[in-house]
Amino acid sequence: FLLFSWNLSMKTENHTGVREFIFQGFTSFHEHKLTLFVIFLTLYLLTLSGNVIIVTIISIDRHLHTPMYFFLTVLSTSETLYTLVIVPRMLSSLAGLSQPISLAGCATQMFFFITLAINNCFLLTAMGYDRYVAICNPLRYMIIMNKRVCAQLVWGACSIGLFVATIQISSVFRLPFCYRKVAHYFCDIRPVMKLSCANTTIHDIINFLVSSLVIVVPMVLVFISYIPIISTILKIASAEGRKKAFATCASHLTVVIVHYGCASIAYLKPKSENMRDQDQLISVTYTVFTPLLNPVVYTLRNKEVKDALCRAIGKKTLA
Repeated sequence: FLLFSWNLSMKTENHTGVREFIFQGFTSFHEHKLTLFVIFLTLYLLTLSGNVIIVTIISIDRHLHTPMYFFLTVLSTSETLYTLVIVPRMLSSLAGLSQPISLAGCATQMFFFITLAINNCFLLTAMGYDRYVAICNPLRYMIIMNKRVCAQLVWGACSIGLFVATIQISSVFRLPFCYRKVAHYFCDIRPVMKLSCANTTIHDIINFLVSSLVIVVPMVLVFISYIPIISTILKIASAEGRKKAFATCASHLTVVIVHYGCASIAYLKPKSENMRDQDQLISVTYTVFTPLLNPVVYTLRNKEVKDALCRAIGKKTLA
């Protein structure tokens, strides 16, 4: 990827006079920048601490050494890296410390943003498959969801993210750029393409098709997996058994609905030149609020994680 960035910088020097971009950030909310800074900083710190707590608790508590929590650990790590790519620069912009970003720097940020975002989409699909096996085939759960299968699912999610990010970056940064001001707070695909002098119709179509595939396909797979899951749960004789089975899926389903919902609104809706403020608010939802949802849902709604947290606190107190 470093070689790709170097080649990118050499190509852009030959094809365009623009060598760096400036983020316009939240110009429409200029009067509320301090308030937004405090809110986003608080949410950012909560996201980081929440995900660190989840990863730590799962690592130290042997009761949580199961495929479900292995995927949760990977998802929490990915969400943490995802926020690190976007939020620090956004906070510096709100604090009035914004600096121009080079084309190579913009390409790097976009590369990791796309990779991690798509990785998260397919990790949620893998978690859906895990819930399907756990509910519909419980006796063979540990045989089917062995360490090798779990590792392959994670590697598959990451590989798809890397592959799509490489295609998208190659497509976007082949364009000649005539403008410097990015109408956003990070290097997202659409705002950067708007800075091009060239006709971006073909690139817009490619971007829409790729976005549709990486959002709709995993989303459909998750919801398909929940059809036999719900059918199996409803066949459980005892009310207590049904309640317990639903509880194991509730956290995952909540994260899935919010995650895919925000991604669909952000990337599958028609383009509009007059909806910049709305687009930024949608972006804030999936770059700031959605990553926080994961630790909140899995710590407040998940009994096993709460019990593990209590055990860890109890051991520390006794020590």
